Amino acid sequence: MSLPPLPTQPAGTPWPTEEWPLGLFPPGFDRLRLDDLMAEQFDQLAFGEAHAVVIVKEGRLIFERYGEGYGPDKTCMSWSKAKSITHALAGLLVGDGKLDIHAPADVPEWRDGGDPRGAITLDHLLRMSSGLEFSEVYEPDQPSDTIAMLWGVGKDDVAHYAADKPLLYAPDRHWSYSSGTTNIVARVLARTLDAYGPDFEAFMRERLFKPLGMTSPIPKFDPAGTFIGSSFCFATAQDFARFGLLYLRGGVWENQRLLPEGWADYARTPTFQQEGVTEGAYGAHWWLGLGGDGSFSANGHEGQFTLVVPELDLVVVRHGKTPAEQRDGLKAWLAELVDCFRP
Repeated sequence: MSLPPLPTQPAGTPWPTEEWPLGLFPPGFDRLRLDDLMAEQFDQLAFGEAHAVVIVKEGRLIFERYGEGYGPDKTCMSWSKAKSITHALAGLLVGDGKLDIHAPADVPEWRDGGDPRGAITLDHLLRMSSGLEFSEVYEPDQPSDTIAMLWGVGKDDVAHYAADKPLLYAPDRHWSYSSGTTNIVARVLARTLDAYGPDFEAFMRERLFKPLGMTSPIPKFDPAGTFIGSSFCFATAQDFARFGLLYLRGGVWENQRLLPEGWADYARTPTFQQEGVTEGAYGAHWWLGLGGDGSFSANGHEGQFTLVVPELDLVVVRHGKTPAEQRDGLKAWLAELVDCFRP
């Protein structure tokens, strides 16, 4: 399939490394419609708690609103939006020539001769098609590998917990969303650098956060020193918007390439059709289609979103605490918000 082109930074628009340049709504924009949507989000609390909404159009901050107790300097929980940060970190090492995503992943648990898991590649992990067993459930009254990994028997070594799971399907034959696979990826990155805990955090800051001007991120690590890339990175809504803009610009920032050529396209290229999956299409550690054809997004538990819409040169960040039963309504709300910017 052909992907819509990723727009470049408009001439004369400063990059938001130091601060966000401010912009105006497009001519003819229906501000009353936007106000109604924001009232639904922040005043009526139609989707549970609303913490932040930030809108960036053509590289400029044109709107932000915050819930009670939140503001531009308040960090928000990423939940699974951290997976897309993990994708960027992998891209940095691919660009350095230190990783081949199509080679067998460096996972000690799979090294025994004849172990079929040894055929799993980083590409399989990033596309959630490894075939490993993992129960991605968030309710405490149901069997959940996610809860066991993050807060239970696996919390001291999240990657080992996930990597120790058996293979249910041959790699690249079955899609199944799994926070465990992301933590395996995070440990592969750490092993590649031989950097854990504070040393890996320094890599994150120097190579990703600092160039973008992201000063707020607080990544979390397990006792083994692995970045919990599935779930735990706090940051402000404005900083998450910077991260979204990096992908909207195809991995280029301040006219310098940070992520390798084609890495953002890799993120937004659909994985094979997932039968019975209702969340939408998936790329490589990014979801697809929430804001219309060609859009892609970093999605997190309880309604965390960084939505990138190339055709409109648009980034939308939303943070809050939305109950499961209101999730579909929130997604429809985001789609309507994007539609406000269509001619």
